[in-house]
Amino acid sequence: MTQTASTQHGGPAELDMDGLSRILFGHAAFQYLNAACELGLPDLVAEKQELTRDEIRDALSLQDRAVDILLLGCTSLGILVKQDGRYRLAGVIKDLMDEGDWQRFVDTVAFEQYIVYEGQLDFTDSLRENRNVGLRRVRGSGRDLYHRLAENPHLEQVFYRYMRSWSELANKHLVQELDLSGRRHLLDCGGGDAVNAIALAQANPDLKVTVFEIPASGSIAEKKIAQAGVGDQVSVITGDMFADPLPTGCDVVMFAHQLVIWTPEENTELLRRAYDVLPEGGQLVIFNSMSNDEGDGPVVAALDSVYFAALPAEGGMIYSWATHERCLRDAGFSTVKRIPFPGWTPHGVIVATK
Repeated sequence: MTQTASTQHGGPAELDMDGLSRILFGHAAFQYLNAACELGLPDLVAEKQELTRDEIRDALSLQDRAVDILLLGCTSLGILVKQDGRYRLAGVIKDLMDEGDWQRFVDTVAFEQYIVYEGQLDFTDSLRENRNVGLRRVRGSGRDLYHRLAENPHLEQVFYRYMRSWSELANKHLVQELDLSGRRHLLDCGGGDAVNAIALAQANPDLKVTVFEIPASGSIAEKKIAQAGVGDQVSVITGDMFADPLPTGCDVVMFAHQLVIWTPEENTELLRRAYDVLPEGGQLVIFNSMSNDEGDGPVVAALDSVYFAALPAEGGMIYSWATHERCLRDAGFSTVKRIPFPGWTPHGVIVATK
């Protein structure tokens, strides 16, 4: 059996030819996954539990050749399991469905297909030039991906669905693990559509939360806050966190999925700005994906770093825990605590105290 994750000692498994072939044709493997999601194949099989090839063909309105290609790929890759002429879902997909995370996974697939896929064609040049060359493939004049989304309505919808889903895959652990007892006011810098702000407000009824976002994202956040019915707890202030003063009056500042976008030097500057607005004893929270200090994984962190290298802004990757901790100390924070999260995504939290 091919090892794909790690050896028993925790390091990366040695690559064999089967694993190398999966990397070589990885782009094609992803297209099978995306096609299955877009065609609704996993949902169809989940509803019926088991289906024949002809039943799948008819239900998806596909021709014979097309369904044979789809089933060849999905079965070879393990998305489906074939037994006695009938197809059922892989256990891992059934588990995602049972846990209520399948649609979040599908939203992530759409993000990779419509936002990441084309831009990563420039990954090599992005490494050579140490900048996000792939941004040229996104229409618009904004200085980064986030300032171009408003000019691309379909991409904007895909992006915010993904960011909400990616956060929801881990923010249940954020709510459980982040102790905000005794805290009064949290500033969510770059809080997107307020998915994390809403979750934290609902879990901490006495907490006020301010989302600080660029105007294009701020209007989206305001709609989500109203829909969630937490307008008495959560508010939005628009601005540029690099150029404009950070809102004051908070005793917690959180950067969620922000410090993977920028260079360590830019991250240190943001953390210094947060340090300046926090009172003594105030907390700084970093919530995003993390890579190992050894630089050898996890593999999801490595693969996700292609996006950050090629597309969103001039810097960024899935940094190691130690890199974030170094930036925190350079910004003036002394007490630092790591909180890794369980699950297949490499999320975690670092909490620092002023």
